[in-house]
Amino acid sequence: MSYYSDFISQLFWHLPVNLTALAQTITDPNILGQIQKAWGHFIQTGQVWALLIGLVIGYMIRNLTSYG
Repeated sequence: MSYYSDFISQLFWHLPVNLTALAQTITDPNILGQIQKAWGHFIQTGQVWALLIGLVIGYMIRNLTSYG
């Protein structure tokens, strides 16, 4: 077990100081507005119909190819 902890400590020792893997800059904090805009675009471009047709065809193929 100490081998893994030594390995991990050596790994983190060599990482650069300015590594910001988890930190992000939020430019637009309006989450609900972004979701509403994305949903409107999804509807306007007709992707919702492609999704529904794909689900129906996939369900039919699943039923045709299942055994039992």
